[in-house]
Amino acid sequence: MKNFHFTVLLLALLAACTQGKPDYYVCAYVWPSCHDDSLAHAWIWPQGEGEWEVIKQGDPRFEGHYQPRRPLLGYGMDDDPEVVEQWIQLALSHGVNTFIYDWYWYTDPNGYHGPFLEDALDKGFLGAPSNRKMNFYLMYANHDVKYNYWNPHKWGDNTDRLFNPRVGMEDWKKIVDRVITQYFHLPNYVKIDGCPVFAMFNADIFKQGFSTEEEAAEAMAYFRDQVKKAGFPGLHLQLTPGGGSDPSPSRQEHMKDNIRLLGINSIAFYNMGGFNCDYIIHNENAIRMRNNTDAAYDIPLFPTVSIGWDDSPRFPAKGAQHVTRFHNTPEVFGSYLETAKAYADAHPDQPRFVMINAWNEWVEGSCLLPDRLNGYGYLEQVKRIFGE
Repeated sequence: MKNFHFTVLLLALLAACTQGKPDYYVCAYVWPSCHDDSLAHAWIWPQGEGEWEVIKQGDPRFEGHYQPRRPLLGYGMDDDPEVVEQWIQLALSHGVNTFIYDWYWYTDPNGYHGPFLEDALDKGFLGAPSNRKMNFYLMYANHDVKYNYWNPHKWGDNTDRLFNPRVGMEDWKKIVDRVITQYFHLPNYVKIDGCPVFAMFNADIFKQGFSTEEEAAEAMAYFRDQVKKAGFPGLHLQLTPGGGSDPSPSRQEHMKDNIRLLGINSIAFYNMGGFNCDYIIHNENAIRMRNNTDAAYDIPLFPTVSIGWDDSPRFPAKGAQHVTRFHNTPEVFGSYLETAKAYADAHPDQPRFVMINAWNEWVEGSCLLPDRLNGYGYLEQVKRIFGE
């Protein structure tokens, strides 16, 4: 065990010596749904191509509605190293230097406890020849999943819970061991002040897996202790909620309680929040929420820019009022990405992270990867602002 810990520490030191920190961590969230995962095949996407099954069935709900969305590079499987190698080269040549992989651990109705959609990371990204050139870290996406959420064509109106993300201490120890052993020691795994970054979607659901809040705090303390035993100075726990909102006084107090209880080190929203059908108003709402959240807490907040929003393929009843349909162009996206960069520059006391939703959220209408409508337009805006 001592030799293992020494090896981990040596790898970290070598990484620090050979890989300089980028001026900006330009991060894109990766939703790893487009491959034939065994659990997903059994419950959600039986055709063997992952969520492409649903994406291809997107249908226009109003005049001018761009559905289904059509990828310019084809319907590649995200667990294919050749596909992800193309992603890496495309990302790095356009200024994106960090992938944040959604990472899951679920219990299904048959009693399975374990990872979900992990092959996109293990086989796709880590199998790509140039993966070490790209930074990455995990976002523990611990949210509930209803039967019909990811495939309404299969499950219709069934809104019962399909996958449960709540874990007790037994599963939590397996998760801790897995992420430290498989990922944290890699030289391109993102670290802040030497501490591996582990993002978590929902602090409240995490706490619900334990009998008391004190037990939840002990579980997170266990995680931090194991990270130190593995040779790192500590853990950087990042909270990544679904979208920003103006923090009410009661919500502020609740968030502060979670920050203290779990030792949360930073916040970075998955979506930028403040949805409006007009992309400009959406962004202005998000900037207000970003500034209000920044003022409310004494930990770093990293800015997020979403490309748009259209999850209508998942919801047959959604229409024009639920879709970004005005001013959502690459050029407007670029103007707000500049605002996020300016926010990062205005906070010199914290690492300069800029989050983009997302690399490949085809089914939510927020995608940097080129499509038939915009081509490489969104990626070109990232390159214009951040360079290669």
